[in-house]
Amino acid sequence: MAGKDDILTKSAIDDALADLPDWRYHLGSLVTVYKCPTSAAALELIAAVGRIAEQQNHHPDLDWRYNRVSIRYTSHDAGSEVTRRDVRAATNVSRAAKDAGAVARPEALP
Repeated sequence: MAGKDDILTKSAIDDALADLPDWRYHLGSLVTVYKCPTSAAALELIAAVGRIAEQQNHHPDLDWRYNRVSIRYTSHDAGSEVTRRDVRAATNVSRAAKDAGAVARPEALP
C-alpha cells in the first residue's frame, strides 16, 4: 500500500520520466500506448503486464485495441496520485514491451 509519503512531486515525476521515454504524465497518472507487431503480440504484452501486476501487487488500468495496448498507472490508495510504485511498475512494463517488440506511442494518447 502506498502512503502519502510515497506520493511524488511534479518535479520528481519529471525526473522519473526522463528515464521513462515511453511514458507521459497525465491527470495524476503515468500513461502510455504500445503498438505491437500483431494482435497476438499485444496479448503477450498484456500477459506480461499481468505478471508484473501480480508480482508487485499493483494493477494498472489497461485497454486493448487489436495491436495497441494503453496502460495507465496511478495509486488509488494514495489519492489517485503518482507514487514510487507507479514508476517501478512503468519501468518493468517498458522492459516487457521491448521484449515483446512493442513500440511506445504515448503521443497517441487522447
